[in-house]
Amino acid sequence: MTAAPRQVTSLTNPLVKAVRALHLRKARDETGQFVAEGLKFIIEALELGRFPEVLLHGPEAAGHPLLERALKATLGAGGQAVEVTRDILAKVSRRDNPQAVIGVFRQAFTDLEALDPAAATGWVALHRVRDPGNLGTVIRTADAAGCGAVILVGECCDPYSVEAVRATMGSIFALPIVCASESEFTAWRARWPGSVVGTLLSATVSHAEAAYRRPTLVLLGNEQQGLPPDMAALCDVNVKIPMRGRADSLNLSVAAGIMIYAITA
Repeated sequence: MTAAPRQVTSLTNPLVKAVRALHLRKARDETGQFVAEGLKFIIEALELGRFPEVLLHGPEAAGHPLLERALKATLGAGGQAVEVTRDILAKVSRRDNPQAVIGVFRQAFTDLEALDPAAATGWVALHRVRDPGNLGTVIRTADAAGCGAVILVGECCDPYSVEAVRATMGSIFALPIVCASESEFTAWRARWPGSVVGTLLSATVSHAEAAYRRPTLVLLGNEQQGLPPDMAALCDVNVKIPMRGRADSLNLSVAAGIMIYAITA
């Protein structure tokens, strides 16, 4: 992104247009950047050693001690800090009631082979997850439970989309995110030292009754189809979460949350 003055009021400013474009996956893929909204997100990132490349802030945030900390850290790391109008914040965030601070960060992915299974007792893999809200919520839950990473297998939605990042509530900075093809994951899984547990509606073993050997990796399928046979075959055991009411299935992020705490209990 090009240099910009400290204050910007025009929606046509090149920096503003570049940040707005990060709502599109094409722009995120080309730049390797993503948008995080809100002072809480920014401070969470700073505490984990991640610094904004661009920090946009509205006048209503002026003087806030956390903003002053964020400005100092951004400039100290060579980033840009720019005061903008509320209208610009609304356009950039695509919200009528935008956050007063928006940061642009560098995406971070971890290589599958760099993961250390001994680093955590629980791990999460998602196969072809489609909904960014679900993905972000799973990342947040995995972080809360102390999982080692979230592994995205096959063609998944973008973990750095605005919707997914919002749903992580800052956990996008805390947890390794891995992207792998089905073949890469299959080869890597063959060396996994603990249990690999799949979730299937057709399974006969309850998630509460299965024996999990640590480190435990839970593998969940996407929202529409669940785990396909080739992915289910990679699992040491496939389990089901009992449905006791009229509903015959759970939202992916809810099912993931139940499984994450089952394998880390």
